[in-house]
Parts: sequence; C-alpha cells; structure tokens
Amino acid sequence: MTHPLDSPVWSALNGPHTHLGEVHGQAARYHPDVAGFATLRPDPDEHAWADLAAVTEPGTDVALAGTDARPPPGWHTVLTIPGVQLVDTALRAEPDTEAVRLGPADVPQMLDLVARTDPGPFRKRTIELGTYLGIRRDGQLVAMAGERLHPPGWTEISAVCTDHDHRGQGLATRLVRAIAAGIRARGETPFLHAAASNTNAIRLYERLGFTLRRHTTFRAVRTPHAPS
Repeated sequence: MTHPLDSPVWSALNGPHTHLGEVHGQAARYHPDVAGFATLRPDPDEHAWADLAAVTEPGTDVALAGTDARPPPGWHTVLTIPGVQLVDTALRAEPDTEAVRLGPADVPQMLDLVARTDPGPFRKRTIELGTYLGIRRDGQLVAMAGERLHPPGWTEISAVCTDHDHRGQGLATRLVRAIAAGIRARGETPFLHAAASNTNAIRLYERLGFTLRRHTTFRAVRTPHAPS
C-alpha cells in the first residue's frame, strides 16, 4: 500500500479535504481559490494526464505534487524545485497563550504578511484548509502558522512566517509548537515540506524535533492550451 505521505495531495483530496477540491479519475485538484496543488493517482497510467486536464483550465499553472510522472507533449514544465518532507518525531508541542485563532476577517492581514515574507503559496481561501494561529503586536499580525495538506492521520504545518521587524524572538517556533499541539490533540501527526535549498529552515525544524522522511520534488506544470 502507498503511504499517505507519498502522495499527500491525493490522500487529502480523497479524504478529509474532499470538499475543497475535485477528483476526476486518476487526477485530483484543489479549488484554485484554496490552493494551487494538483496531483495524479499513485502509479498512474497513460490516461491520468487527460483526467488532470479535465479538471484544470487550459493554459493554467498548477503545482504538481506527489508524483514523479513526466508530463506528456503539450504540457509545459514551468519549474522544478528539489524539496524535503519532514515528520514530527520529537517535537515539543504546546499551546501558546499569545497565539490567537485567525478567521476569514483576518485574511487581508494574512495575505499582506505572506506578501512581505514569502513563506509559500497562500490564497484567499487557504484558511479553509485548517487551523491558522497568529501573534499580533499593536494590533498588527506579525507572525502566523497554520495547517495545509491533511492526509488521513497526518496534518501539514505550513505558512510559517514572521514579519522582518519581529524576527529573532522565537515567534515561529512558538506557533509551530502551538499548531502541532492542536494536531496531536486530534490524534494526528504533524509533518511539513521545505525546499531542499532552505537549509536554515530545515536545521530549525530538525532542532524542533522533525526528522527527514524523504526527498521530493516540487514541480509546476502548465496545462495545454485549448485548440484554436
């Protein structure tokens, strides 16, 4: 059997996140307002790419996750980034009294913080993927972290970011531990992804108690344009 984390987008969209995307045959995709991730079924055959095209608008870039399948002619690989997947093995998870749960009214500030810190993709409905916690100073959101992919039994920690003027205070560490506490309370295990080149972040996560599970590839592909 394929491990849920070998294809976390497929596992999530065929599990807890069914309501946030679409599964069509051998392909699955999040609603574009929620996330830009798409994937193919583990061990896809030659029909899988047609299934993906059926749930994706022509000429659209999607982040293809959890598959090493190469796109056929007509598809364009936009970028390929080596990455790593880490899982919680010794994390000290604990709530944080200063961290507040963020909701739809906070999305403008969340998008502004993401634009300034670039922790990765974040869209106007990304908050629907799970719990997001933030820390404010003088009424402004200065740090946050949240939940993203949700394969059965697992939850990804993502969108970990801190405003440049508030770094070095341990806010990201506190928020990761607080998000992990909520995940553990559900009987699930935290995991996360990082670019392989982001060695500073990887070292931080390893110090916090995450362990490398596997190397992976983040690939963005562009769907074929509609015939003229």
